[in-house]
Amino acid sequence: MEILLDIVVPVFGIVGLGYGAVRLGWFSAEATKGLSRFVFNFAIPALLFRTMATTELPEVIAWGYLISYYGGGYLVWILASLIGRFGFRQTGAEPALAGMTAAFSNTVLLGVPLVLTTFGEAATLPLFLIIACHSWQLLSVVTVQAEIGLGARNEMRHLPVNVLKSLTSNPIILALLGGVLFNLVGFELPKIADTLTETLGRAALPCAVFAMGASIAGYRVMGAIGPASTGVMLKLVAHPLFVWLLATHVFTVDPLWRDVAVILAALPVGVNVYLMAERYQSGIAPAATAILISTGLSFATVTGVLALLQVR
Repeated sequence: MEILLDIVVPVFGIVGLGYGAVRLGWFSAEATKGLSRFVFNFAIPALLFRTMATTELPEVIAWGYLISYYGGGYLVWILASLIGRFGFRQTGAEPALAGMTAAFSNTVLLGVPLVLTTFGEAATLPLFLIIACHSWQLLSVVTVQAEIGLGARNEMRHLPVNVLKSLTSNPIILALLGGVLFNLVGFELPKIADTLTETLGRAALPCAVFAMGASIAGYRVMGAIGPASTGVMLKLVAHPLFVWLLATHVFTVDPLWRDVAVILAALPVGVNVYLMAERYQSGIAPAATAILISTGLSFATVTGVLALLQVR
């Protein structure tokens, strides 16, 4: 009950407010886009930059931690792709999108608020290490797999350039890299910059969660219940289970870092899955349906994961 009252209800309650505000007509689609842009372009980058600029960085890269998270993610990705291809007879880019559905978490809009609410500043470094590698890596993989499935090679030939463009134009990645570089050089954050980024950062968590709820209000259950439900089960159950097994029994991962990785893996499907489905005009129905179903169910599954991890 304490987990529900202190962590889950406040975060998911704001998700519900955002969702309800849009569905009731109190918050327009244009307002949702504006709030999302504020979150992605200003609030979250300010939070990330200040955090990375002032956090004590580890002397060595935590490879066991990163492999546990992404290893678990790619295991469910492969499993989902195989089920999609041979179980649901998917073709073209569809198996790639099925894999992405099982492995791509909503790390920014929901992951940042949930993890920081749960663990506080102690979780900032492991959280942002995952975020720094998340989108560009998984988007690259789905692009390669989708293009192979479609038999198109042109996109793959331009993939390195496209990934570089994506990295250099992403405010979140730039903020992370800028904060790390500022930290490594040894500069102290000027007071005016510290105050500005701290103020913007305080707006990041509630605005991000509200924006998530407002954004998913624009999606509809579009059918494809079988493939969507399979992706949701792999995302909410298998993904965090695989990450926990790797972080506990294969690698020696600090308990706090392990818990951060498991919670991030237990998050619902990220909206980028739908955007990639739209890009390829393939697997749109299961992507939209999986986002809605996983977001609704994640209230219960995240609560269960927090209880199993004995988070207090």
